[in-house]
Order: sequence, then C-alpha cells, then structure tokens
Amino acid sequence: MGKQILMSLLLIFLVFFLPWLWGGPAKEPPPELEPPPAGETVPEPPAAPEDPEPAEDRPAIDAAIPLNVMLGGKLQPMDMQTYLLGVVRAEIPVSFHEEALKAQTVAARTYILHKIAGGGSANHPQADACDDITCCQAYKSEETAAAEWGADAAAYEAKIRRAVEETDGECILYEGAPVLAVFHSSSVGTTQDAQSVWSAGLPYLQSVETPEGEDSVPNYRSTATFTASTLREKLLDALPEAELNGTPSNWFTNIQQKSSGTVTSLSVGGVEVAGNRLRTILGLRSACFTISFDGDEVTFSVSGYGHGVGMSQYGANVLAKDGMRYQEILEWYYTGAEVGLIEGGE
Repeated sequence: MGKQILMSLLLIFLVFFLPWLWGGPAKEPPPELEPPPAGETVPEPPAAPEDPEPAEDRPAIDAAIPLNVMLGGKLQPMDMQTYLLGVVRAEIPVSFHEEALKAQTVAARTYILHKIAGGGSANHPQADACDDITCCQAYKSEETAAAEWGADAAAYEAKIRRAVEETDGECILYEGAPVLAVFHSSSVGTTQDAQSVWSAGLPYLQSVETPEGEDSVPNYRSTATFTASTLREKLLDALPEAELNGTPSNWFTNIQQKSSGTVTSLSVGGVEVAGNRLRTILGLRSACFTISFDGDEVTFSVSGYGHGVGMSQYGANVLAKDGMRYQEILEWYYTGAEVGLIEGGE
C-alpha cells in the first residue's frame, strides 16, 4: 500500500512540477492567422523605383529602322544605327567626353526623326537624309574616319559605337514628339532662341546659358577681311536692292546686338538684314561680330561658331566634364523637353 502511494506521488511530480524545472509550462502552438475579409488583400511593401532599362537590356531599336540616305549623290539603304555612326564621326570631335558624344548621338537621331515626321526634304524626296550639311547632317564612313584618326582609329571608333549603342532608340521629346534638334559648335555666353535667328519660334529652342569660352574652344575668335569691291559684290548678289555708295563705313547702320555681342539685325545699304543672314552671306563663323574699317578693307571680328540655336557642342563637352549626364545636357539645351524612347520602342 505504501509503495503504491509513493508511485502515485512520483507520477504527480513528473506531470505537474518537472516542466517548471525545464523552463516553464508547455506553450500552446500559435493560433493560425485569419485570412483577410473577402475583397481585401494583404498589402505588399512598395517596390523600390527602377532606373530606366539600359539599352543593352532591351531589344535593339536603331538596327530595326531602315533608312535611305543620299551619300555623294547616290542613294544608299542602311539602318539607323549605321547612319548615326557616320553622323557622329563627322559632326563632333571624337576627343570629346563620352557623355557629350551621347548627347550628340541623341540629337542626331532626333533631328532625322523630326525631319521624317515632317515629310522629309524637298531637296531629296526619295531619301530620308543626305550628307549635305545645308540640308541634313554631315556623314563620314568608317574608312574615311580611320584614315584621319591614324593610330587612334580603333579606340575612337569603339568610343563612337558605345555612344550610339548605349543610347539606342533614345530621342528628345516635347509633348511626346521628336523636336527639331538643331545644334552648333559654340556660342558666346548664351545660345540663341529660334525666333531671333529664323523668325519662327519653338518653345524648346529658347536662349539658355552655355559655359564654353575662349579657354575651351579652339579658334573661338576669328576674323574675316574683305576689300571694299569684294564685299560690295557679295552683298549685292544677295541684296540687290541695297545702296552701297561711298565708303564701306556708311554701308552698315542701325546695328542691334544682344549683351553677348550677337548681332540680331542691322541695316545694309538701307536694307534691314538679320545678323544670321549676313553671317551666311559673308561666310562668317557666327553672328556675334563687330565691324572695323581700315582704308579699303573691312574686317569682321567674330566670336563663336554656328547659328547658335539648340545644343552647343563645345558647351556640352564642358558640361559633361563637370559631371552632367547626356540626358541632363540635352534637357539643359532643349527647354522643357525630355529624353525618351522612340514611340513603339519601349
């Protein structure tokens, strides 16, 4: 009997008191989580924003766009990528920063897309583009460029190919459409708005500050000197109604200039002429000029190079060296525009 009582007490001890000695009473399993009410879901944490898809991670766009290009008077079929390689070789110094080369590539792509969207050029209705810079954009073959670049040819060609491939399908858009992406070599302090140069304004071609100067642009300052007879002949060919009597110092009056020195308009023999038009008539490097007279000679002292509208190439190079990426450079020079993919290229 006593033995049975001892066994019972031992069993009670094992059941009720031993678990406390091992760490407390046994824990119940946690209850199952109840599902959310019908029509509700457990919210997912917000996804981290993604960078735009790199060109190498998306299907090729440029290689799938066929073009007919007039080169040396002959029509040649090629794709957009091949065309852009030729344009970038010809239009910008290959020694420039890679971000400037990318900006040039996107501008060149956008320019031709804008031209095609507008019905092309009356100069060559059978072609999408040509190599005449007065109509389209310059073009240089790989062989011609290699002969000019010499020992650096392989490295320079690879640099240009990166600029084209890494911006594949990208263009400058304003309200969803490719802009008229004009560009020039260098300006003086500010670029020019389209209306002051071509008498027709565009919202994305406004005057903006640009950082290049004499220290960053070779031949930033230039001169063009004419004898009075040569100058009279050139002017009358373009402006037959001008009265060019007496000495040349009397031919140019009412000169209107911006603070940068760019001539917006002037009177030539009584005919009002835009500064950019006179630049074209006389073959000056820009419309930022002053005029001086010495006996029978007339000298135009010029700063900068080009029409001054849109992207400045030397300005883009300075901005790139200062850390700007090509998208930022383009959005700096084309007011209110943004860089995006060709429609249908996403």
